Amino acid sequence: MPWKESSVVDERIRFVIRLKDGETMASLCREYGILRKTCYKIFERYEECGLEGLTDRARRPTATPINYRYRWKRRS
Repeated sequence: MPWKESSVVDERIRFVIRLKDGETMASLCREYGILRKTCYKIFERYEECGLEGLTDRARRPTATPINYRYRWKRRS
């Protein structure tokens, strides 16, 4: 029988459920091995967006830095 794998989103959902059931933030952070700052961020996203807030977000920057070399070469 294969092992059941859980996704990151499933773990976040379990985390939020346990937090709402009354477990402390500190104990859950220790158990999951994540920083409190991350725990609060996960819970705040859940509060703002519901279950959709627990999905992964894009990691690319919203704005691309300007390539100054290209810009200066174009001017000359």
